Amino acid sequence: MAIEMKSLQVNGVKIPVVFERNTRLPLFYVQLVFKGAGGVSNGKNLGLADITSTLLNEGTKSLGVTKFSAKLEEKALSLSVGSGLETLSFTLSGMQSMQKDGIGFLKDLLQNPNFTQVALDKVKENALIAILEKESDYDYQANRLLQSLLFKGTALEYPLNGTQDSIAKISLNDVEKFYKSYVNLESLILVVGGDVEFSVISKELEGALSKLPKGKKQEITKREANDSKAYKRMLKDTQQAYIYFGAPLKVENLQKELAYIKVASFVLGGGGFGSRMMEEVRVKRGLAYSAVMRLSATNRQFCALGYLQTSLKNEREAQKIVVEVVNDFVKNGITQEELDEAKRYLLGSEPLRNETLSQRLSTAYMNYYDGLPLDFNTQVLKEISALKLSDVNAYIKAHSEIKDLTFAVVSADTDK
Repeated sequence: MAIEMKSLQVNGVKIPVVFERNTRLPLFYVQLVFKGAGGVSNGKNLGLADITSTLLNEGTKSLGVTKFSAKLEEKALSLSVGSGLETLSFTLSGMQSMQKDGIGFLKDLLQNPNFTQVALDKVKENALIAILEKESDYDYQANRLLQSLLFKGTALEYPLNGTQDSIAKISLNDVEKFYKSYVNLESLILVVGGDVEFSVISKELEGALSKLPKGKKQEITKREANDSKAYKRMLKDTQQAYIYFGAPLKVENLQKELAYIKVASFVLGGGGFGSRMMEEVRVKRGLAYSAVMRLSATNRQFCALGYLQTSLKNEREAQKIVVEVVNDFVKNGITQEELDEAKRYLLGSEPLRNETLSQRLSTAYMNYYDGLPLDFNTQVLKEISALKLSDVNAYIKAHSEIKDLTFAVVSADTDK
């Protein structure tokens, strides 16, 4: 059965459900996605969404993490919670025969999370250790620096996973307030699939969700990359230069433009060997092991992002080549050979990304979240196969804003 949109009424709230019934294997899959419960809602409490989701993986208050995990394991069930930039999600899966038990555990976790000081202290300690480890992760540092420059004035200006100071200050009250504010019915999107009867699983889910507050719908503010062409270097004790770069990408209609964006991204620097960035930076000049640049587009964020690592002495030259590659790309577009190769790869690889139930449901969910048709990926493939070189190059030429590159560099030498 094809993936379809359904809905579930809980306490007067109509909750959208992305659903696929698939009887090939006796499995079930349920995901609760709470819009707005991600890092964009941290406010001044940087890291709060991450701390909350991690704490939700510590079992229930009555059982604790060890006993709760043991009960899940007895039933061969998987239940985990994670937070992203914009959402917090509960993901439950297992054998279809354990569906009712699994949703029962989900209900217990939703209603009685292990929000205790002991569990919070453990989670905060692990978070602080992870932050300390990132101090020597120079890829992370360069990317974080780029985000702060490229998205200045948005939530991405700040480290959403928190700082040592912000994590230390997060209290149990902060977590409970965040949970009650954003884990609610109006913010919820359900993703359900497997060898399941919708009428049966919807009743079980209604019971599990009935105690959640109604809340209010969350709207995500769009994040636009700026065109300031900023440049910043961070000095660290490193043996090579970590160069991250990005630029704005203006998209007026994602549904109409995504086929062009995918092809342009593949040729510019998203296609590995054969892409412009890799050919010019690595193959022709040997300046880096890998060089990447992709065009990224959703209905909440558009931008061009890239990165490479090179020796300290080649730092300046590598940046110069990046600028030259992008400028030439916009000015002259792509060749028929590059278009044909992009089509072969994109048309051949896309089906591989939708082989499993969870992959198909995730793809359909992301399309729904972006306000696109559930089968939009299939539509895009048809559009890609029909693209003409002149149209692709006209699209690329119209997006000269990707030349407004911002650079963030972590390096060991000093400015001269």
